[in-house]
This record gives sequence, structure tokens and C-alpha cells, in this order.
Amino acid sequence: EFEEQPQHAVRIPAFAIGTHEITQAEWVAIMGENPSGTRGDRLPVENVSWEEAQEFARRLSQRTGKTYRLPTEAEWEYAARAGSTQTFPFGDDPARLPQHAWFRDNAEGHSHPVGSREPNAFGLHDMLGNVWERTEDCWRPHYEDAPVDGSARIDGDCDLRVVRGGSWVNLPQFLRSAARFRYSTTSRYEFVGLRIARDLKD
Repeated sequence: EFEEQPQHAVRIPAFAIGTHEITQAEWVAIMGENPSGTRGDRLPVENVSWEEAQEFARRLSQRTGKTYRLPTEAEWEYAARAGSTQTFPFGDDPARLPQHAWFRDNAEGHSHPVGSREPNAFGLHDMLGNVWERTEDCWRPHYEDAPVDGSARIDGDCDLRVVRGGSWVNLPQFLRSAARFRYSTTSRYEFVGLRIARDLKD
């Protein structure tokens, strides 16, 4: 069951987003420890809660003087699609997924180094697969009354937050550009990580 309706137009202000998921080396540099189950500097950090992801963004902002944050769900989908309205950023054929994503069919039961699959048309790697990516938005099972300005949805069940992109444990339907799921703010899984965004007005 996919909760992706109704389709709606969103106008998104300019923003920056990471070309790959936050790596374990990047996480350790800011947070001082590595919570991941499968270890490797270039592997995406995982086993991090939504609250810990927020703390990472806060500390990174403090260190750099720029305002980093989790992407909103609308920003995430815009970045993932890279101009495409098809099932996946590269088209509708799931047979092409292995070139672009680590998922159940090719991941062999674990995450892989970021940037080791082909990027999308925006030059972003691993928007699909490898690890689910946390977003700012509170979970609602539909898009009714969703913000149209690209901002995060902060009504609904805010103990649950939206994740996007699918992961190494998932089948292709969970890696579609439109697919969405949710986890609690305190949950930690070996297949959930993060990518960060930044407002360009900084």
C-alpha cells in the first residue's frame, strides 16, 4: 500500500542538497562516534534516529556557520526525480535499477560505499537505495493540505517522520521516486541514514 495521493504542485525555493548520503567518516568527524552496524568510512552512516540526525545538522551548522538541516519531503523528491516524471529518475524500467541503486537484488545484505552507483541527472548519488533517508516532515498517509511552498509538513503524527528512497533491504517498488514510508523519531535501523540540505540564502 503506497500513500502518495493526491498529486499536487509544489513550488520549491532554491536549496542545496548533499551529492551523497552522510558517510560514517563525516558523522564521526562531527559526532565523535560511529553507531553503524556495518562499518566503513565511505559507507553511509546508519543506526541513527531522527533526533540524532537533527543533532548532527545542528552541530554541523555550528561548526560551519551555515544552516544545515534535513531536506523536506518535497525537496527530497524534487532532487531524486532530477526533472523526471517517470517511475524512476532514469525512466520506467526497473531492470536498469542495478546501475543506479543498491537494493535487495544486488546489495548482498548490506550497505555499500556512497557514490558507487551512477548518479541521477542532477549528479546526486544513491537517492534510491543504499539506506532510507530521513526527512524533516511529520508523517501523514496522504498529501491532502500538504504545503505547496516546499516547506516541511509539521502537522500530523510527528512521532513518525517520513523517510524516502528505499534501501539495500527493499524491493524495486520501494525505490520509486514517489515511494514514501515512515519511522519513529527514536528508531534506529541498519538500513536508515540521512542526507542533508542547506538553504542557499546562507
